[in-house]
Amino acid sequence: KQWVSTQSTGASYQSMGPIREHIYKEKHTGGVTLKDVESHLWVKEFAAFLKKSGKLPVPKWTDIVKTATFKELAPKDQDWFYIRTAALLRRVYLRQGVGCGALRKIYGGRVNRGSAPSH
Repeated sequence: KQWVSTQSTGASYQSMGPIREHIYKEKHTGGVTLKDVESHLWVKEFAAFLKKSGKLPVPKWTDIVKTATFKELAPKDQDWFYIRTAALLRRVYLRQGVGCGALRKIYGGRVNRGSAPSH
């Protein structure tokens, strides 16, 4: 796609969407990669795309499950499954060959061992 100047069309940056606005403001000559777009903007947009496309079936247990053992409640956001999936896909795309251990380190947390020693 070729980007049309906003001055000639009268469009504003707000009507372009957050990712397109970011790409438009960045004047790259060699193209734009996933690293050039802010992570939270890409994750939100891609999660919305996953939800709209309907190709990712959401399990029935997502409304009652916690995202980790150290959490007390389930997520408040109804679309948390799409957001987490988009974030995981971004991580795997940027660091190809990443395994379960690395993702565990990124998305995990500390285990509460109670009164037991930590060593």
